[in-house]
Amino acid sequence: MKHLITAAGLVLATQAVAETPTLTIYTYDSFATEWGPGPQIEAGFEAVCGCDLKFVTAGDGAALLSRLRLEGDRTEADVVLGLDTNLIGAARETGLFAPAQIEADYALPISWSDPDFVPFDWGYFAFIGQRGAAMPASFKELADSDLTVVIQDPRSSTPGLGLLFWVKQAYGDAAADIWSRLSDNIVTVTPGWSEAYGMFTDGEVDLVLSYTTSPAYHIIAEEDDSKVALPFTEGHYLQVEVAGLVAGSSQTDLGRQFLGYLVSDAAQSVIPTTNWMYPAVDPADGLPKGFEDLIQPEKALLLPPEEVDELRPVALEEWRAALSR
Repeated sequence: MKHLITAAGLVLATQAVAETPTLTIYTYDSFATEWGPGPQIEAGFEAVCGCDLKFVTAGDGAALLSRLRLEGDRTEADVVLGLDTNLIGAARETGLFAPAQIEADYALPISWSDPDFVPFDWGYFAFIGQRGAAMPASFKELADSDLTVVIQDPRSSTPGLGLLFWVKQAYGDAAADIWSRLSDNIVTVTPGWSEAYGMFTDGEVDLVLSYTTSPAYHIIAEEDDSKVALPFTEGHYLQVEVAGLVAGSSQTDLGRQFLGYLVSDAAQSVIPTTNWMYPAVDPADGLPKGFEDLIQPEKALLLPPEEVDELRPVALEEWRAALSR
């Protein structure tokens, strides 16, 4: 009888596992790490969805779109999380995304009405350095200095792509000259953000391309106010990170439920101290202490998606030509 009961229990357990739907989320590496927002968001959503949430990482944000293009209709992704405003146009052109149909009371510095993509955080790109060290206040001053810099590859990284358009919008036809002048300062180009920031914290370079919010991590998590974002007179380029529902997903209802959860207070309150960005929806308890110490750009730069798609090949060639000399 014990054997029969045990066998019946195993059958029931197997059926329960089989009936538990899996939602596969493609995202960038740092989102799903143990110190990123992924684990808390996974636990919170699984508590209400009756599902298994599975993160699959693919390097940095731009690499996500490259992977999705490569896989096409064969992709296992139900949701892609970690694209940004510079990639929305290219992502939409793939035809691989379905309307998200998610509404929220967004607290973004721009109005948001995109039908396909759901914003979950935002920030401004900036160079991060050490307090008390040399503080160039523009790309030109940086180019004229002896400071060493690490940046990310615009072909695989959203910060790298953001820097490309930051320079392009600030300098237009003179962008190629700025890149040529900056080439001596750039020690290396990494595939993604994590590798670059690690070089900076290890003391291998003077400056790293990151976000105005990055010092908040050091202030809050390490009680260290020695890292600062450099305010640039040209202004700072805005990034809004988004998530989208894959059109070919067999879990579209569950995917939309996740996107709705992503902009709920439960998830948005996690973002500031795990992804170290501004949340897309104001948390009920406000921002953590330490965010008030961050610089606020006097001028925000952002190209509309249609201009991004037109300028990308030109800006990429200017960057590539300057750094290959």
